[in-house]
Amino acid sequence: MATPDIKPTVYGAAYSVYVRAVRLTLAEKGVAYDLVEADVFDNPEDRAAQLVRHPFGKIPAFSHGDFRLYETSAIERYLDEAFAGPPLQPRDPVRRARMNQALSVLDNYTYPDLVWGVYTERVEKPRRGLAPDEKRLAQALAKSRTCLAALDAIMEDGPWLAGAALSLADLHGAPMIDYFRQAPEGLAMLRDFPRLSGWWEMMTERVAKVRAA
Repeated sequence: MATPDIKPTVYGAAYSVYVRAVRLTLAEKGVAYDLVEADVFDNPEDRAAQLVRHPFGKIPAFSHGDFRLYETSAIERYLDEAFAGPPLQPRDPVRRARMNQALSVLDNYTYPDLVWGVYTERVEKPRRGLAPDEKRLAQALAKSRTCLAALDAIMEDGPWLAGAALSLADLHGAPMIDYFRQAPEGLAMLRDFPRLSGWWEMMTERVAKVRAA
């Protein structure tokens, strides 16, 4: 196990989907940590500092004592394996494979379409006084339905994304769904998938703990 008297540090913006996923994992494991805000989009100093921690300048980056790490799923797995607390990766190889499948679907398809394609266009742009790209939004909504259907199928009998127990897949995906459902079309589409809607209800209280103000 990791040395408990050394607090990990997460570097990134509190609003970030992936920063929130790491913080959800820390919360689930009961690990105290420090969050160092890093605005890699609008703050040149933060961007330069993040490039030292992460060669691609993405968020989050992570440190625990002298150990440095980047890439969200790697950080999540480290936290699960290095710290005490409830296990967040299934021992059964089939369930573990489903968790890894869900993680891949979330990163490669769900995040680009549900967050950048739907949330950014329908919610974030208007909030900044910008008009959404309706063509991009329509394309993302069509792909979003495919993403939700894939996650729903991976759940099988649930109630969690990888089966009977909470896993890293749930903590990884919840911030994405949280943003997606802020778009009226996203909220309506989620309701078309009762199992996913039920899963979201179970995640709501956890997500609220690390939701950006």
